[in-house]
Amino acid sequence: MEELQRALSSRGLTVSTLPEKGRCLFTTRDFRPGEVIISEKPYVCAPNKSGDGVEWRCDGCFGTTNLKRCSTCQVAWYCGSNCQKEEWKLHRLECDALSKLDKDKRKSVTPSIRLMLRLYLRRKFEAERVIPATAMENYKLVEALVSHMSDIEEKQLVLYAQMANLVNLILQLPDINIKEIAENFSKLACNAHTICDSELRPLGTGLFPVISIINHSCLPNSVLVFEGRSAVVRAVQHIRKDSEVLISYIETAGSTMTRQKALKEQYLFTCNCLRCIKLGQSDDIQESAILEGYQCKNVGCDGFLLRDSDNIGFICQLCGLVRSKEEIKAIASEIKSWTDKALTSSSSQSILLHFVHGVAGLEGSTGILQTDHSSIRKLIEFDPCTAGVYPGFHPLLGLQYYTCGKLEWLLGDTENAVKSLTKAVDILRITHGTTTPFMKELFMKLDEARAEASYKLSSKEDE
Repeated sequence: MEELQRALSSRGLTVSTLPEKGRCLFTTRDFRPGEVIISEKPYVCAPNKSGDGVEWRCDGCFGTTNLKRCSTCQVAWYCGSNCQKEEWKLHRLECDALSKLDKDKRKSVTPSIRLMLRLYLRRKFEAERVIPATAMENYKLVEALVSHMSDIEEKQLVLYAQMANLVNLILQLPDINIKEIAENFSKLACNAHTICDSELRPLGTGLFPVISIINHSCLPNSVLVFEGRSAVVRAVQHIRKDSEVLISYIETAGSTMTRQKALKEQYLFTCNCLRCIKLGQSDDIQESAILEGYQCKNVGCDGFLLRDSDNIGFICQLCGLVRSKEEIKAIASEIKSWTDKALTSSSSQSILLHFVHGVAGLEGSTGILQTDHSSIRKLIEFDPCTAGVYPGFHPLLGLQYYTCGKLEWLLGDTENAVKSLTKAVDILRITHGTTTPFMKELFMKLDEARAEASYKLSSKEDE
């Protein structure tokens, strides 16, 4: 811990322990919006199977093009010799172990299993000094992570034990036991992060032991994004000296009940942030109505139907109208039916639907698009800020504006495209920085849109 504290002190950070929270990351200086608080390479990581029609990803860069399977183990994939060479030190032993499995057993090697295999192989290499241990990268940091084993249901414990058995069978190392492996699976469940691209599409899973110290808040002062496989935490507001660094572990665009449920199921704790302590208060009810409610159809009522506390039906928070779950299910089914028809339409607007669905985090708003200009225009005119869904600087908000800008440009509305892309830049330069390929492309799009808008304006003046 002393080595870690020294390493963090040069970054303006320190680790403190609070009785109600455990370990926390605090600042020892001020951080400006957009400033990098901490960045960390994954201690171990593994690519996820792609969900966009491509089954495999490169072990090195998580890419999906020009892939070739490892000829020995038939499990790992690489896009080229550079990635293969970079991964070889760790994959060499992994490859040897995997190649001894029969074909059926190899099919059981999921990304989670591979992550655990690599965790123990990295520990072995550190002990043998093949891979050097540093203050920010060493197995002791993994040992210090919380596992919540005492809070896990028996069904989940059995699953971890089965997975641990498989890992033990594959590795056959003398200095590990099944109980320890099962506990590490629980640690991964609570502490590993989904590695995403710049548009927040999931690529893989990584363990970042130092960043895992950062606690959750539904009103975070920082945001976690990824540059390649590295995790980068940036301030999204002015963080004063001696403040706790906070990120969000979950999607914050949900009601307090939804957020609490997600945190309890995945991370096994109850959030007591400033937003969550308002549960049941008028502000919380109104926010929940906007985020998850159904419009009340009672004449003259502008309220929203919310799920009641007994989970029996839905009740309007203004007029008290009650509707059964069956009625709401019928409405949801009807919406899904015409949404599916819209998505399978062969009209030219289906291109726009495909275009929007390519951006992560927008499924909720784009799922109700119809194949006509008016509905697309409704999406464009929707301002997430007015709904209070996200704070001013949030990557999903920036990506929403980015998508709207591209749609407006595609529809020929260059003037509004410039406005939307400018809003996207204002937000994403804080959350994503300014030097990544994604941001450079965004800057280029904005310049092109401005040039086109200027040309259209000068052409009108000449007429």
